[in-house]
Amino acid sequence: MSTAHTIRTPDQRLRIFVSSTLKELAPERRTTRAAIERLHLAPVMFELGARPHPPRELYRAYLDQSDVFVGLYWERYGWVAPDESVSGLEDEYNLCPPELPRLLYIKGPAENREPRLTELLDRIRDDDRAAFKYFETAEELGALVESDLATLLAERFDQSRNLSPLTSPPSTAPVLEAVRVPVPLTELIGRDRDLATIRRMLESGTRLVTLTGPGGIGKSRLAIASARAASPAFADGAVFVDLSAVHDPARVPNSIAQALGVRDTGEAPIIDKVVTALGDRGVLLVLDNFEQVLDAAPILTTLLAAAPGLAVLVTSRSLLRVGGEQSYEVGPLAEASSVALFVERAHAVKPDFEITSENAGAVAAVCAAVDGVPLAIELAAARIRVLSPAALLDRLDRRLSLLVGGSRDLPQRQQTLRSTIEWSTQLLDDREKRLLARLGVFEGGFTLEAAEFVGGDGDPAAGDVLAELSVLVDNSLVSQHDTADRPRFSMLSVVREYAIEQLETIGELDRVRDAHARYFIHLGDRVELELEGDRQREWVKRLGDERDNLRAAERFLLDGRDWDRAAHLAWALFVYWWVDGLLSEVRDWMEKPLASGDQLSDLTRATALYFTCAITFWKDPDGQVVAGLSESAELFQREGEKSGEALALISLALALLAAPEPDTERADDAMERSLGLFRESNDHWGESMALVMLGRVALLRQKVQGALNRFEESLALTRRGGDSLGEAIAVHHLGWAWLLLGHVPEAAADFTQCVIQSASLGHVEGVAYGLEGLVAVAAVSGQVERAGRLTGAARVLRERSGLYNAPAFTFHESYVDQLAASGAREALDAAIAAGRELTVDEAVAEALAPPAPPTQPEPPAQPEPPAEEQAGDPV
Repeated sequence: MSTAHTIRTPDQRLRIFVSSTLKELAPERRTTRAAIERLHLAPVMFELGARPHPPRELYRAYLDQSDVFVGLYWERYGWVAPDESVSGLEDEYNLCPPELPRLLYIKGPAENREPRLTELLDRIRDDDRAAFKYFETAEELGALVESDLATLLAERFDQSRNLSPLTSPPSTAPVLEAVRVPVPLTELIGRDRDLATIRRMLESGTRLVTLTGPGGIGKSRLAIASARAASPAFADGAVFVDLSAVHDPARVPNSIAQALGVRDTGEAPIIDKVVTALGDRGVLLVLDNFEQVLDAAPILTTLLAAAPGLAVLVTSRSLLRVGGEQSYEVGPLAEASSVALFVERAHAVKPDFEITSENAGAVAAVCAAVDGVPLAIELAAARIRVLSPAALLDRLDRRLSLLVGGSRDLPQRQQTLRSTIEWSTQLLDDREKRLLARLGVFEGGFTLEAAEFVGGDGDPAAGDVLAELSVLVDNSLVSQHDTADRPRFSMLSVVREYAIEQLETIGELDRVRDAHARYFIHLGDRVELELEGDRQREWVKRLGDERDNLRAAERFLLDGRDWDRAAHLAWALFVYWWVDGLLSEVRDWMEKPLASGDQLSDLTRATALYFTCAITFWKDPDGQVVAGLSESAELFQREGEKSGEALALISLALALLAAPEPDTERADDAMERSLGLFRESNDHWGESMALVMLGRVALLRQKVQGALNRFEESLALTRRGGDSLGEAIAVHHLGWAWLLLGHVPEAAADFTQCVIQSASLGHVEGVAYGLEGLVAVAAVSGQVERAGRLTGAARVLRERSGLYNAPAFTFHESYVDQLAASGAREALDAAIAAGRELTVDEAVAEALAPPAPPTQPEPPAQPEPPAEEQAGDPV
């Protein structure tokens, strides 16, 4: 779906970039911010930005992420920085992406307007992309901004409604979105020659390039810039895989799959799914921090051999030493570039810092003292707020001469970097040092709330963590990244390594990791019910940000044979694992306590059996899955866990129905018991799932009207609770019931709603099911082109997302076969091929568009779906 037709939900608020001079229009900025927030939009303003970034790079990055540009102008043109030709005010207008709506407001009277601002306003008036108005008071401005933004949103919404007469368009979350290369907030300095060489290598056909060099030398930053420069040469762009939180080489395929949007549902090796998903696509895969998983290098040669359009760019402190590898060593910055980097980073903490004849020598000497290593330069520059360059050089020289001597087992530049980190921490007080060490246990970043808990040893009220964290940010030891509604923090891998070493040295590593695990266990308990209600979308996204931390917590608990807490955390986040396609990984975790030989508590064994059996309910040749799920239900019952018992009974029913000889009577009994248990425990989410399964059993027995009633009951429950996932499941099943009853328009409406709900949640499986339902609708309506295109789109979506098991439990293919048999084979095949070229957003847009008139004069009769194919996955 094109971005012009996207209306986002409140949890994905539109961002309004506000440009103006700061001091003279301070009251107007406050009024504008209030007007934006009254519309539940997100103001993007300089004073709300992240401190560690230079102002120009900050507003450049924020403009790229904004949706509307609002400009406020009065008398001042603004400060023109050295070596710049325009002020930040004009620069912001110049950098505004051309597709952004521009709402401009000019304050009067303005008797002392500066000439350069007059010139800018004259140019703005001639810009047909901009709408401008005049105002005199802050209150008048607030009313104008609120009214104009509301009108603009209404216009955009009216345009988007033209997509479909059935319903308004979905507010889509990324459905099969790959992890694209990050957009840096700072300029890449001193790497022009490196960048040109690497880009030339990638564009000329070199398929495996490894950037080598010590930590902190700038490999990741250079790889990001190279990938962004070379990505136009690859039809499907560049995909970024951060391996900093991966410690087991066997998990590398999972990380690649996750970055590509491939779900690990457990029924086939994940590497096979990745190969299928890549196919003949043209993709540049960027693998960052490979040095800790070097044993996984052969996986890359496997992928390169299987996917001819694939190229791989790797960063590593060591060579991979596999066939076809071309290495490129990333060296230190030259003196001029080192000084330029120092000055840019110094501006982040002291905006008025400049090179003068008095300090130039000291700055150059500081850069030489740290061997031109970019991270070391940044750490040194962070101290320029309180130290002059000469004082900085004096302290740095004395400290490094002492520290380097203790690191002689490391390469020279690695000694320099580690010593610079050590020097930086020596300037912290004891509480700040302690916090830095404790933050090392986080993987993939962390929130302020998490830092307060872990930094306070499990007591979020202990100490002023916010103040201490601010010091670490100011000193470039921790980075801050603003998200839509909350700040997030991270540490570079080399700093994190240093922090972990400090914990090991004082013997606190396990204690702090336990606090980390306790925080995420508490988080899981807190959001368990939220994941089943109207905050489901918000929490799925937020937990996605914590994915690496959740894995780290589980790894710590499993390594310590803390089976009870490991199972508890897995169970609390069941809905998240499901929606995010991670149930196969959870299954691997839960196999460990079962295989340990330890005596397990009933609740832990019940949970482990559920996760290890439920995910493969359709593969049970020896009856082990049915036996395991039966035992799980019994153990949950023994512990008085009604919801757990009921959920195990649902999966047991699925396994019974998916057997070569379905046991419908026992499955029916299990479902009735499950429904009763969910109702007894007031678990509406579980009750809605049980109702769906009972409806499936009714379909299996050809009692379609009874199934319809069950599905409608389920839908009512999910809508009452605000459960988007449950609603998608219910309307999908309703669609099939209506279609089997011959009510094609009702079926089309429900399948469309399934697509909308699933797309808004980012639930790939639900989108695929909805598309396949609409295939059947198109087929019975004789719409050959539409049926074929949606079939192709659904097939490629399943291939690229790794959802292979599901087609065995749907029956839209029988409708396609009937359509082909009616004489439309050639046209259908051509349409399927065309549908395979659609992106997910394009497929969703096509599914919601009004269908074309039938191309088949006499639609084929509706096939009777085979009974065994009606009893599959409830999604």
